[in-house]
Amino acid sequence: MVKFILMGIFLAILLASGFLSMRKTKNMDDFFLGGREIGPWMSAFAYGTTYFSAVIFVGYAGKIGWGFGLGSLWIGIGNALVGSYLAWKILAKPTRVMTEKLGAMTMPEFLQARYDSHALKIFAAVVIFIFMVPYSASVFMGLSYVFEGVFNIDYNFILIIMTSITAIYLLMGGYRAVALADFIQGTVMLFGVGILIKYVFGNPAVGGFAEVIPRLSQIDTGLVDIFPTGQKGIALLSLILLTSLGPWGLPQMIQKFYAIKSKEKIKAATVIATAFSLIVGIGAYGVGAVSHLYFNQLPIDPATGKATVDLIIPKILQTALPELAVVLLLLLILSASMSTLSSLVLVSSSSITIDLLKGYVRPNMGEKEELVIMRIFCLIFIALSATLALLKPAIILTMMALSWGTVAGVFLGPYIWGLFWKGTTKMGVWCGALGGLFTGVGFAWFHNFDASFVPIGGALAMIISLIIVPIVSTFTKRFSQGHLQKVFAESLETR
Repeated sequence: MVKFILMGIFLAILLASGFLSMRKTKNMDDFFLGGREIGPWMSAFAYGTTYFSAVIFVGYAGKIGWGFGLGSLWIGIGNALVGSYLAWKILAKPTRVMTEKLGAMTMPEFLQARYDSHALKIFAAVVIFIFMVPYSASVFMGLSYVFEGVFNIDYNFILIIMTSITAIYLLMGGYRAVALADFIQGTVMLFGVGILIKYVFGNPAVGGFAEVIPRLSQIDTGLVDIFPTGQKGIALLSLILLTSLGPWGLPQMIQKFYAIKSKEKIKAATVIATAFSLIVGIGAYGVGAVSHLYFNQLPIDPATGKATVDLIIPKILQTALPELAVVLLLLLILSASMSTLSSLVLVSSSSITIDLLKGYVRPNMGEKEELVIMRIFCLIFIALSATLALLKPAIILTMMALSWGTVAGVFLGPYIWGLFWKGTTKMGVWCGALGGLFTGVGFAWFHNFDASFVPIGGALAMIISLIIVPIVSTFTKRFSQGHLQKVFAESLETR
């Protein structure tokens, strides 16, 4: 009974945040960016909770910890230093300044204004909508697996409930509600990670921090190899690049830079976001790293009768934690998931409403009509994601890795070079974006979407995107001085 009471209180708080924020949501700028008035704590927590979803705690932490042991901790470190600290340090200020100057609320709008290309805007909007659906579905799947495995609640039932709750509080208050809820959810996540570490490492199966290395060594010395070599080392490096560099090109992460109140608040947000990512990342991958101490073989999914990595973390929770602690951990995973979902829904729906419909179909759309249509597409996106999650077309890791890597590959080169280099050309951007798209999807397809190869393809997509843009730009027609002055003048002066 206690677990359902706590869950009910948590969900009530989320709905209250949506209701309170609804009163301040008057136009699309309020709904999508919170009026660009979000403070450093809320911005940093929004970034962190969007970064770490149920897929991290279930699919990634379980599978990667099982395969790499202590080496998987490098992913958590990379997420904190590269994915959070350097991202905020290098990208936040110029992004905040340039997007406000260009009047851009979305990644497609930024690309259109920066490169004077409506075709690029349409292409970007379509990529976001298509690839964010399976990404969002993977989050729904991860969340539902946990509730089914720990609470014994039917997968389909909990999927529908979580879908409905996410839709309600998001549609009421938009990004302002999301940011407020993210602060609450982020606090729950930090507290939950502390509990997770205490019970998982304190369980007799592990025997405390001092026993981790000796006990893992008895099972397999490779599990304590901090610097794996060969194919295993390449796979680990690919995962570090995918999860740490990927946020630099993901629209739902970059949105946090657009929305922060002012560039003066960025320094504080940088410190907060980095600390948050370090705690959550090390905690999640640390638990996955000791999974061999709990199981001799992978858990069996009762629905399919097959071994699956997706149940590693849920089974550890059942084994190591008392009931009340399990509830708090479920709130952690629920918090991570609903925050990520909200950001994905906002970014994906904006690609249709702002970038396509208002951009080309109904350019004179009024503010009220725009908000209504945005909310409608939020519902459509959630419904598509939930439907895909109900079908369970692939394991969580594969779905997320493909979507994450491909989207980051498409946008990373065009966004980074466009932000800092005047010499970036339209042709260079097109080649970089298409190169990232075909590399991510093509590599996965060539390897039959094998979960071991998909992250490598995503990492290659990002690298290809970053390399192709400057090479092609060097040999193709540059933009006029007038256009560059419009884009860069004020941005460079205020850095």
